[in-house]
Amino acid sequence: MSIRYNAGEVITAMVTPFNEDLSIDYPALEKLINHLIETGSDAILVAGTTGETPTLSHEEEAEMFYFVKKIVNGRVKIIMGAGSNSTQTAVESSMKAKELGADAILTVVPYYNKPSQKGMYEHFSSIAKVVDIPIILYNIPGRTGVNMQPATIAKLAKEYKNIVAVKQSNSDLDLISDIKSLCPEDFIVYSGDDSLTIPMMSLGAQGVISVASHVAGNDLKRMVKAFKSGKNEEALKLHLKLYPLFRKLFMAPNPVPVKAALSHIGIIKEYVRKPLVVLDNEEKKELFEVLDKYSGAVK
Repeated sequence: MSIRYNAGEVITAMVTPFNEDLSIDYPALEKLINHLIETGSDAILVAGTTGETPTLSHEEEAEMFYFVKKIVNGRVKIIMGAGSNSTQTAVESSMKAKELGADAILTVVPYYNKPSQKGMYEHFSSIAKVVDIPIILYNIPGRTGVNMQPATIAKLAKEYKNIVAVKQSNSDLDLISDIKSLCPEDFIVYSGDDSLTIPMMSLGAQGVISVASHVAGNDLKRMVKAFKSGKNEEALKLHLKLYPLFRKLFMAPNPVPVKAALSHIGIIKEYVRKPLVVLDNEEKKELFEVLDKYSGAVK
């Protein structure tokens, strides 16, 4: 039996706002946190890929976490991104996340070095043995170059009570069926892609670790609630309303479009750290047309 842990249905993988000099913009971060909580986020993920962790120092991550924890003040759960393609670094980051007071950690399949399934098992086992807070695995083959198989996820979930969930960013829906069939009954699956939330929920996923919730949190939460309540037509209607926005928020590398969208609605500035670059004017026009059309339809 795994640790009883429930971070909710809509978890926002939060962006990191920057000033023009690319330092962290803490006033904007406070505004963003309150915006996310007010628009339906059940939990906030700090220092995930959407937070531009490849360009954040460990010191910046820790400082930002302390700030987020202070502003959240117990209103929602806080999850810390603690992954690395170095097992030792991932272990150290996970221990640091626990020390900082994270409610859980999200830890990604090692990227670039493309480990075998046995290597993945050993990697996550090393983390699970040294921290006793809940662990959410993160499977995203598009960024890591390898796919963690359901059998590997199930072996980890069965052997380590603190491995409680997986964020699945893989469009092969058969893998969701395999995960749900092989894993303990209380093991949680989260969609890692906004547009696949309803399809994955139809196969047993609990909700989504979302990017779109930055700008469409209330509707996203309503969509998930409607589906769970058996109101499938309402859920589908909300999905189709959100779908153009889901797509446009990934028209360029994440989190570039969602930062532009947040800037457009006055929450943060659009600055990103290189090697990411902001959208050009034509791309912004394309995104904002969809965002404004969506916003105009919100009731």
